[in-house]
Amino acid sequence: MYNFLQSIGIADPSGSGWLAVILTFGLAWGVTWRFIPAVRSFALQVGWADQPNSRRLNKEPLPNVGGLTIYAGVVAALVLATLLRPIVLEAVLAQVLTILLGGSILVLVGFIDDQFGLPPMFRLLTQIITALLLVASGTGIEASFGTPLDSLFSTLLTVLWVVGITNAINLMDGMDGLAGGVSFITAMSLLAVSAQFPSRAAATLLLAALGGAALGFLRHNFHPSRIIMGDAGAYFFGYLLAATSILGHLKVTTIFALVPPVLFLLLPVLDTTQVFVRRLMVGKNPLTTPGKDHLHHRLLDWGLSQRHAALILWTIALLSNWLAMKLQGMTGMVIHTTSVGIILLLSFTLWRRNRY
Repeated sequence: MYNFLQSIGIADPSGSGWLAVILTFGLAWGVTWRFIPAVRSFALQVGWADQPNSRRLNKEPLPNVGGLTIYAGVVAALVLATLLRPIVLEAVLAQVLTILLGGSILVLVGFIDDQFGLPPMFRLLTQIITALLLVASGTGIEASFGTPLDSLFSTLLTVLWVVGITNAINLMDGMDGLAGGVSFITAMSLLAVSAQFPSRAAATLLLAALGGAALGFLRHNFHPSRIIMGDAGAYFFGYLLAATSILGHLKVTTIFALVPPVLFLLLPVLDTTQVFVRRLMVGKNPLTTPGKDHLHHRLLDWGLSQRHAALILWTIALLSNWLAMKLQGMTGMVIHTTSVGIILLLSFTLWRRNRY
């Protein structure tokens, strides 16, 4: 962690670097935690809400603009990190701004889709463009198979990874607390890993803000939810998690090199894969066909409540992230501290959720 803090110019013997990272997380948490009620009230007034449908489990209209507050929390936190002490490495600032640009585009597209609807192919094309934005900035999966087509493979792998994870998080957002909780667990686990490497300084900043925003959102989204993130929030979470998981130039020489990043996002990857396979087997379009064939739907069919189903899937996500951190060579102290911290923060958030 000290190496990371030193690399972005905020580490010093007094520990103010640690304070900067904590405040980045805390501000994102606070913005989403405190401002969502006002955003929810405004959304109900103007009709920005999801009606009950076959995909979601809500029985009444739910405001679908939680993603806007999540986005605002992340941006506010990163502005604070810059104001506390300017980032001295231009490469770090460039990476942060590039990822935020791609995320901003998807937030806008997701918001328009939430309120007015957009063709699936347009949404897919936008996701591909934002993935190519990462490639153009030098961020992505680096294929090194010793062939003349390595550059093409690198681009294809990056696009497939970013588009796949972005949609996986979006498809998982069908039950209260699920996508937000899984995103929080993944963000904090990736943060624990990226903080060990100076080359991943941009990822650490982004993940601190993203983790705080996810936690603040969960207070209002755990069942019974008062607001949902919508496509805007799901696309934003998915894109930032996909981008930060490969930030630091992931080098792929064999297919097994992709195992650690996949493990961090194993639950959404498995859920999306089984949905795609099942829908294709019955001749349905997996991108446009709504249905109750996700993992959380199966848990609900077994008689579990939304709360219990979410907690079970959170546990699976935490276990897969624990294994991912271990495969990344993290020490037992880092792994256990991260896991305990995640559990305590989630427990506090649910306790506060039950008090209002």
